[in-house]
Amino acid sequence: MKLNKPVKIAVIGLGYVGLPLSLQFVRSGVTVWGLDIDSVKVLTLNQGKSYISHIPDKEISEAVNSHNFFPSSEFSHIKSVEAVIICVPTPLNKNREPDISFIIETGKAIGPHLQKNTLVVLESTTYPGTTDEDLRAVLEVGSGMKAGVDFHLAFSPEREDPGNELSQVALIPKVIGGYTPACLERAKAIYGLAIKTLVPVSSCRTAEATKLLENIFRSVNIALVNELKIIFGAMDIDIWEVINGAKTKPFGFMPFYPGPGLGGHCIPIDPFYLTWKAREFAQNTRFIELAGEINTAMPWHVVNRMAEALNARRKSVNGSRVLIVGLAYKPNVDDDRESPSYVLLDLLQKRGAQVAYYDPYVPIIRRTREHPHWEGTRSIAWNRESLESFDAVIIATHHQSIDCQQLADWTTCIVDTRNAMAFSHTVPGQVWKA
Repeated sequence: MKLNKPVKIAVIGLGYVGLPLSLQFVRSGVTVWGLDIDSVKVLTLNQGKSYISHIPDKEISEAVNSHNFFPSSEFSHIKSVEAVIICVPTPLNKNREPDISFIIETGKAIGPHLQKNTLVVLESTTYPGTTDEDLRAVLEVGSGMKAGVDFHLAFSPEREDPGNELSQVALIPKVIGGYTPACLERAKAIYGLAIKTLVPVSSCRTAEATKLLENIFRSVNIALVNELKIIFGAMDIDIWEVINGAKTKPFGFMPFYPGPGLGGHCIPIDPFYLTWKAREFAQNTRFIELAGEINTAMPWHVVNRMAEALNARRKSVNGSRVLIVGLAYKPNVDDDRESPSYVLLDLLQKRGAQVAYYDPYVPIIRRTREHPHWEGTRSIAWNRESLESFDAVIIATHHQSIDCQQLADWTTCIVDTRNAMAFSHTVPGQVWKA
């Protein structure tokens, strides 16, 4: 399907997925209306500044100055575009059930402005059926038109990996499923303007399931190494050494690594979208739920190891000063969504510890859905005087900028969940692996 040039699209949701996608389309010569209800984000972008650490200001200012990128909170711009791409959050509610309210509300906002033959694509990770049932119904009611007849509808899962220099939007293969064959062709034409490799599948539901499989695969395998870490630890075997040995096999093995729990928007959340949907078909998801139980329990294991480390020094958790190193859920980014560090902070505080954190990427804690009570807490300064004041340190995230040798020199008790201290000079008994 050929498109008339120039092409205009709207990307709704300018976060870790929507903003990089918008910039890639702009670099490809497409005019992009970047829509977000957060007026602060819109103002920041229009000033040529970034609010995501791994996206430099230069990329934003170049996009804005190209006169092809227009950040806005005004959804009426949808009337002038050929495609609308939805990149909004899909969290779990307080009962750990899927919350697609952001998708539904976005669909309601799009409907009145939707024009004939416009393509609407959902990129937010969700359960199979969301696009062709829930979103379609809202769009049809709001627009008075029919999907697959008057407008096009598709699902294409995001594959963003914040902080990974090899993760470039243009080079990551794009899975696309259309509501109809014509919808698929339209989606391929739009994404083909900016993405090198397209992977068409037979339906929206297949594309939705593809994304779930990717993240469930990771969740289950991380749970496996987390469980083995505890088992091998009881046998006085280092799981990190085991993994390093196993990954030398050139076939049939893929390394996954243990940690203090799962973080980010994908792995802790996405598998439960499928477990919830599976109940509708009277199906059990035992592997997924067991993996969730193991991964969710890891912060408790880390705190117990911290208690053992302190006990070995004739100290208790109650009254001790404990530092969490790393608040972001993964190295070298400022993304703290669903970070297990928040759970560690809560658990230690409940046990009577005086807790603080250090993270160069998160100098101050922003408001989060599940841990709003930490809002406004600031990272400590990284210096000898500050670190020497703590009785123990937990390494929860291994940022490259953290000097592990200084950590070894300035502290006496380290609980290492990331094998960060493996190449630092430490004294016997100083580092406890967890």
